[in-house]
Amino acid sequence: MRRRSLLAAGGAAALSARRARAGGEPVDLLLVLAVDVSRSIDDDEARLQREGYRGAITDARVMEAIRSGMMGTIAVAYVEWAGADYQRLVIPWTMIGSAAQAGAWAEELARAPRVALSWTSISGGLDFAMRTLMESPFEGTRRVIDVSGDGVNNSGQPVEAVRDRVVAEGVTINGLPIMNDRPTFGRPSPVPLDQYYRDSVIGGDGAFLIGAEDFESFGNAVRRKLVREIAGLPGAVFG
Repeated sequence: MRRRSLLAAGGAAALSARRARAGGEPVDLLLVLAVDVSRSIDDDEARLQREGYRGAITDARVMEAIRSGMMGTIAVAYVEWAGADYQRLVIPWTMIGSAAQAGAWAEELARAPRVALSWTSISGGLDFAMRTLMESPFEGTRRVIDVSGDGVNNSGQPVEAVRDRVVAEGVTINGLPIMNDRPTFGRPSPVPLDQYYRDSVIGGDGAFLIGAEDFESFGNAVRRKLVREIAGLPGAVFG
């Protein structure tokens, strides 16, 4: 047990050191994971959501996709969002190019405190994610915002306007809609959520979405999505 603790501490120290000396280092991809924490997502669902990201980032298939790039590294920032007045950077920009770095990132996410707030502002999440991209200390060949959520925009600016502004900056927005049985804080979506994401949320070069039927299937959807966007694979809008 002590050895495991020392390894975890060493991984966290290496993670912090890499951040500190990274300034301007080139990577294959700048990726913002923008995650819905509105109140329609209960504690069990939030746990499955975070476990999905932790499991995906350390998955051997995701690591293979990372290493297949020209630089063999990506940089990831983890953002949580709810209503128009709540967005936060949970894990700052972190370079990932090895299993050890991916494992340290996953442990940091496990330790991060979680909140749940009402309303769903995809537009606020996208706007904050774009600002996060602009503040990255890394230089990415591609820039992608990966937005996941279980409801439609019901707070803040119209999501289409923000989507168009972000895409105009050369950023790709991919989507991971979660077809939860209690979406949008008790208000059913006016259209199927995957169709809503296709029409109103995703955009940019090669944009796509992969839906999760529920939170139990979320981890598999995240893993498939990360492999595809890290590798820059072409394909249909619906994965």
